[in-house]
Amino acid sequence: MKISENTSVSMPVKNMLMIIAGVVAGVFAYTELTSRLVSLETSRELFENDLLKKSEQVPVDQEQHFLLEDLYKSVEKMEKTQEMNMTNKVNIEFLNSQLEKALADIEELKDKVRENEKAY
Repeated sequence: MKISENTSVSMPVKNMLMIIAGVVAGVFAYTELTSRLVSLETSRELFENDLLKKSEQVPVDQEQHFLLEDLYKSVEKMEKTQEMNMTNKVNIEFLNSQLEKALADIEELKDKVRENEKAY
């Protein structure tokens, strides 16, 4: 069998259209597949870049978190100390008033003792 430019092929039109449709479908599927692959690769690269940026910021964020935690603990300690100081202030004022009263009573008793000594 010799094949040349002038060799004719007899094929039903239906088969020819099916072959053309198959080729078109293959080309379309290939372009969609490559488009999807490019999209996935791009999103993966962006995701990795975001992770790298976040991993670079983590130590700073952790340090700030620790500082905030320490500040909250310090504030709580200061509040407790302030409450104790307020209680101490009330106690000191009460004791001062009691001491002044006791000193006044002692002076009164001394005066009475002196009067009794003069009377003898």
